[in-house]
Amino acid sequence: MHLFDVVAFLIFLSGLFIFINTFYLKLPSSVGLMILTLLLSFTVLIVGRMFPSLNVAAHVKEFDFSPVLNQVVISVILFAGGLKMNLKRLGDLKFTVIMLSILSALISTIAIGSILYGVLHLINLEVSYMFSLLFGAVISSTDPISAMNITGRFSLPKKLTVKIEGESLFNGAFSVVLAFVLYHVMQVSEGHEMIFVEVARVVSLEIIGGVAIGIGMGYVGYLILNYIDNEEMHIEVLITIALVMVGAFISEYFNIYSKLVALIMGLMIGNLGRVDQKDPSEKGVVNNYVYKFWNLMEQTMAVLLFVLMGLEMLVIELRMDYFAVGFIAVNIVLFGRWLSVFVPVKMMSSHVAFDKNTVSVMSWGTFRGGLPIALILALSHFPGKELMITMTYVVVVCSILFQGFTLPIMMKERFLERSRLSKKPKIQGD
Repeated sequence: MHLFDVVAFLIFLSGLFIFINTFYLKLPSSVGLMILTLLLSFTVLIVGRMFPSLNVAAHVKEFDFSPVLNQVVISVILFAGGLKMNLKRLGDLKFTVIMLSILSALISTIAIGSILYGVLHLINLEVSYMFSLLFGAVISSTDPISAMNITGRFSLPKKLTVKIEGESLFNGAFSVVLAFVLYHVMQVSEGHEMIFVEVARVVSLEIIGGVAIGIGMGYVGYLILNYIDNEEMHIEVLITIALVMVGAFISEYFNIYSKLVALIMGLMIGNLGRVDQKDPSEKGVVNNYVYKFWNLMEQTMAVLLFVLMGLEMLVIELRMDYFAVGFIAVNIVLFGRWLSVFVPVKMMSSHVAFDKNTVSVMSWGTFRGGLPIALILALSHFPGKELMITMTYVVVVCSILFQGFTLPIMMKERFLERSRLSKKPKIQGD
């Protein structure tokens, strides 16, 4: 079986899953896809045992998907995420959302990594502290698509909606960047002690270099799109695709793995080229079809990653101690997420107004989805990778299914009383 056959098979399953969930299961996309992925895993396992010649998982194992995931899939997801980050919509909350996202990603990574490091050593699984931090960064990336579904399904206050959507987009992006920076540091430090200057050099190259190239290419892309007639939507789409591919090539050439180039390009083009909502007569530099195209690409990649993760679990070593650690990690991740929202909200509450349900909704309402899956599969092999894949798989499954099914209950309890009070007629004299 060739690589093209495997990719075609994954795309076929992705389309089939979307069709089944949309017209039959009718569940939130993340929940429905996770259920179908679990069914796929068990089906492939049973069929492979009964008919060895039809063992799809064995064929998947022959291919190394990390270059494709690293250079294409993650770049596409981050560029699409940056493209739809409408900074104008954030308004006065722009600084609050960005600070909340950065602090949340950092606190979550440190809290999860530190607690997990202690737990793993207690049960005699010897790993480095950098390994634990890397997992903390990988699993801290939240799924912006699920966050959008939440704000669309429930009647939330407008400011809380903006904070949830904005934080999920920026948090996912910052966590991806942080994961690649930590992975690069871990690779460079392998086999010897790193000094502060060397760490600073790696981090500076990843962050400053990524931002500089992203701004430069983003502005060049904006100028090119500004030159093209707005009606030539197919040319605009092709230009943005070319920018993402060239950006991935340039970042690899300069040994920049953080994917900041794709994110910054998306932010630059998306916001410089977006229509000014205050002037309806003004046309944006970027055609609306470009935004729709990249939104479709992002959702397609997310579905494909769910399918790939289900097949990947069938080709790694299934160890009960790894799965046990995975279930422990579920609780650590939930605590880390709560702490990463609670601390920044309390820090900023003195000068920023937060809804009383902000911490609970942002802690329980943000799932782990395609980004952690893409990240862990994109990283080249390193000691303990199978343990990290297993933990990621368990956390993502539990996050989507457990939080997905319990979230409506929590949301009704939090906001039903608010809804009743808003609909209650006022009595004269009150």
